Amino acid sequence: MPQAVRRFLTMNNLLRTGLLIAALTALFMGAGWLIGGAEGMLIALLIGAATNLFAYWNADRVVLAAYGARPIARAEAPQLFDDVAKLAQRAGIPMPRLYLIDSAQPNAFATGRNPAHAAVAVTRGLLGALDEAEVAAVIGHELSHVVHRDTLTMTIAATIAGAIGMLANFAFFLGPRDDERDAPLGMVGALLVAILAPVAALLVQMAISRTREYEADRRGAEISGDPQSLASALRKIEVLARRTMVPDAERNPATAHLFIVNPLHGASLASLFATHPATEERVRRLEAMAAARGLGGGGPWGTAPRGPWGARRTA
Repeated sequence: MPQAVRRFLTMNNLLRTGLLIAALTALFMGAGWLIGGAEGMLIALLIGAATNLFAYWNADRVVLAAYGARPIARAEAPQLFDDVAKLAQRAGIPMPRLYLIDSAQPNAFATGRNPAHAAVAVTRGLLGALDEAEVAAVIGHELSHVVHRDTLTMTIAATIAGAIGMLANFAFFLGPRDDERDAPLGMVGALLVAILAPVAALLVQMAISRTREYEADRRGAEISGDPQSLASALRKIEVLARRTMVPDAERNPATAHLFIVNPLHGASLASLFATHPATEERVRRLEAMAAARGLGGGGPWGTAPRGPWGARRTA
C-alpha cells in the first residue's frame, strides 16, 4: 500500500475515532443529565473522560480477559505462526500477538490501539472447523482491521458502550433521589436512560461495524489472496455460530461487533441489534471479487484436500 494512501487512511480513521468518542461521550453526558441534571452531567463527563483514557491504553487487555483468551506459544502452533507472519508481512504491519479463546464457536477478532500493539484472538472452534486456507483468510480479515486502525475504534466503542449500559442499569435500579430537584425528568428520565442509552450505543456500534466489515472483507481477501476461502469461512462460521452459544459474549454484548461474525445467540435480546452486515451479502461481494479477478480457492496456501486446519499440512 502506498505510503500516502496509508497516511490518509490513518488520518481518516483517527478522525472517525475522535467523532465516535465524542458521540459516545455525549451519550454518556446526556444520560447523566437525565438522571441528575447539571451535576449528573458533570459526573458523567468525568467518568466518560476516565473511561476514554482507560480504554485507549487498556481496552485490548480488558476484552481479551473478558473472553479468557490466553497467549498462543509458537511451539504449540508453528504453522499458524508462520501463516500469520506471512499475512502480516503482506499487510505491511508487525506480527500481532496471537491468543486462543477456549470456545467451541468458530470466531475471531482483532484488538489493540495500533499495529504495533495489535492482537488477534481465534477460538478453538475456528481452528477445528476451518481448513488452513480459510483460517488464513479469516486472519487476513482481522489484519485488515489492524491496518485501517479499526481496532482502536471498535475496542473503544465496546468499552464505552458497555459503560453506558452500566449507567443505564444504575439509572433503572437506583433512579434519582427525591431531593434531586435538578434532575429534569425525574424517574421518567431514569427510565428513558435505562431504555434508550443502550439502544443508542448499539446503533452507533452497528453504524461503524457494517461499513467496516465490508472493507475488511475486501482488504482481507487481498491480503490472503483468496476471496473464495473467506467466503467459505464466513458461511461455515455463520451456520455454526447459530448453534453454539458463547456465555462470555452473552455477558458482554457490547463486544459483539469485534468479531468477524456476530457471536450472540438468537435468544439474546442484544442480537436484535445486528452489528454486522448480512453474511449472504458479504459472501456475494467476495464471490464477485473472486470472479472479477479470476481467483479460485486455496490462494497461496495451496489446494490440498480440505479438513480441520490442524490436519491440513499432513494431507
